[in-house]
Amino acid sequence: MPVLAYNKRANFDYDIQETYEAGLVLLGYEVKSIKTGHVSLKGSYVTFKKSKKSLPEAYLINAHIPLYKFAGDRPNYDPTRSRKLLLKKKEIAHLLGKKDEQGLTLVPVKIYTKHSFIKLEFGVGKGRKKYDKREVIKKRELDRSLRTLTKQTFRR
Repeated sequence: MPVLAYNKRANFDYDIQETYEAGLVLLGYEVKSIKTGHVSLKGSYVTFKKSKKSLPEAYLINAHIPLYKFAGDRPNYDPTRSRKLLLKKKEIAHLLGKKDEQGLTLVPVKIYTKHSFIKLEFGVGKGRKKYDKREVIKKRELDRSLRTLTKQTFRR
């Protein structure tokens, strides 16, 4: 399960509570571009759009997948177009309920391959305030200093 792209800001800007896995509907040259590592999840998010069916459909918005360099000339190609996510009806209904809660957002965490399929892992997260981010940084620094101190005491 090699990770092809990771959203570094997701765990920093959001407190991820649950994660989900979804397939992506992609074009052939987008798949090749992603597998070569040319994809960015920075600033992307998951949303729902109404469809003709009973439940809305989930879409990945604003993920940047540049054109594969050997794909030839593709007029009107939009690298940040909306891409449909493949989820079960039960998962969509559950996520709709979660999204309606106060302050919860669906944030892409990483894109990876699983048995030659490209999967998106996204999480249900609550946005962090600036002071929450400072606390996370303090905690991380404290944990790092404790690890170094315990390594030094065991070496003696």
